[in-house]
Amino acid sequence: MSDETELPETMATYLRLRGLEPSPYRKKRRRRRTDDDENAPFTPGRDPRGLGDVLSTLTQSAGWEPQLAREDLVRTWHDVAGADTAAHTRPVALDAGTLTVQADSTAWAKQLQLMRAQILSEILRRFPEAGVEAIRFVGPDVPSWKWGPRAVPGRGPRDTYG
Repeated sequence: MSDETELPETMATYLRLRGLEPSPYRKKRRRRRTDDDENAPFTPGRDPRGLGDVLSTLTQSAGWEPQLAREDLVRTWHDVAGADTAAHTRPVALDAGTLTVQADSTAWAKQLQLMRAQILSEILRRFPEAGVEAIRFVGPDVPSWKWGPRAVPGRGPRDTYG
C-alpha cells in the first residue's frame, strides 16, 4: 500500500497544493537549486556589517592600507610626537622607508635625534603598515647665497684673499 492511499484524498490534495508533497507534474518543471554559500540565508557572510567594516575590507583588498597609514601618520603627528614637539616640527617627506621631519631650529633637530628611538617605536606601534623604518631630522631651510640671478661662481664677494 502506498502513502497516498492511506491519506484521504482531500489531505493529499492539500499537501500537494501547499508544496509539502510535490506532485509528479511539478517535478518536471521545477528547477534544481544549487546550494551556494554566498546566497544561503543565516550564513556568516550574510550578516549586516557596519560601514567601517566594509571600508576596512575595501582598503585591504585594494591595497590602500600603506598609503592611508602614511596619511594618518602625518594627520596625527601631534599625538605621535607629543603636543610640545609637534608645535616645533612637521613631517615633510617619506621616501624609501625614511621619514624626514623638519624642525623649527637646529636645537630642536638635535634634541629630536636623541629622542629618535622613542618616536620611531611609537610610529611602529600605531602605524605598522606605513613602512617607516628610520627617521631623519633636519633643521629649518635657510636662504642660500649660491642661487639666484646675481650669483657669482666661486666664493664671490666674501673672497678677500684673491
